[in-house]
Amino acid sequence: MRGQPTSRRGGAGFTLVELMVVIVIISIMTALMIPEMKGTFQDALLRSASRELINVFDLAGSRAVSLNQLRRVQIDEKTGRYLVEKQVSRDGQENFVPADDVPGGKGEIDARIAIEFHRPADAASEADAETSVSENSPSAGAVVFYPDGTADAADILLRDRAGFGLGLHINPVTARVRVMELEREGSP
Repeated sequence: MRGQPTSRRGGAGFTLVELMVVIVIISIMTALMIPEMKGTFQDALLRSASRELINVFDLAGSRAVSLNQLRRVQIDEKTGRYLVEKQVSRDGQENFVPADDVPGGKGEIDARIAIEFHRPADAASEADAETSVSENSPSAGAVVFYPDGTADAADILLRDRAGFGLGLHINPVTARVRVMELEREGSP
């Protein structure tokens, strides 16, 4: 009983029309999702930079308290480099030198993030009056952490290229860092 050969032409597989419909649906879904995801990379970059600086400040503060020694975090606004320094006595003078014993004590913030360092007006005048040794006094881009758990007051503003920003406020009494969302630069 040999029958006629069966044709598989209409049974299995997808037609060209079905494949085109699926591709169009995927294209529409992608077109709707991409604008929603546009800011996520910049936002992640900005939050990563702020977390990196918070970790450095926490590290410097904890080392100052645990070792009973001043620690200073220097931040270069132009290059984004930061460095934890420790106070040492040399030839009867107190100076700051890089704290190479601290893992994570130096690094660089991504170049796509702009850094602005601000010191409250009253704290800047107190810091200038505190000491006459130029290397020991806090510079414009430095925060000193003291062995008693306090720190210099400072505000560090971080902005991405899209104008979004985060502010890091260092509380001088507790040496804790508070993160604040900033208004978008260039927004109405």
